[in-house]
Amino acid sequence: MTETQSQSATGTAASLSGLEQGIVVLVVVTALTHIYPGIVEGAPPLVLAGLGFLGGAALYVRGVRRQALAIAAIPYTAVQIPLWVVIKAGEYTLVGYLDKAVQAVLIVALLVLVVGQRRD
Repeated sequence: MTETQSQSATGTAASLSGLEQGIVVLVVVTALTHIYPGIVEGAPPLVLAGLGFLGGAALYVRGVRRQALAIAAIPYTAVQIPLWVVIKAGEYTLVGYLDKAVQAVLIVALLVLVVGQRRD
């Protein structure tokens, strides 16, 4: 049984690689940049998006279906960028730009992780 199969079977998390740790940090950062403004602005969709990021990160750290979560996180993150452009419609903030930069790096990191897993 491989380590990935063992993690899935037992539900326990093995230590994360450096790439995976970086991804988790990026996910937490983007989650917080959604939750806080969502609460302050009274925008439930922002809060829900942030909670989705946090929930995914928590499951990943616990070792629950890591490959599926990594794959699902790519479009989940990618859709946030055009939604931000449309919803903010010219009223962009520095925090918004920083969050989109974090998300772009997150998408690249997730692609590197997923492609690397498929090669193994």
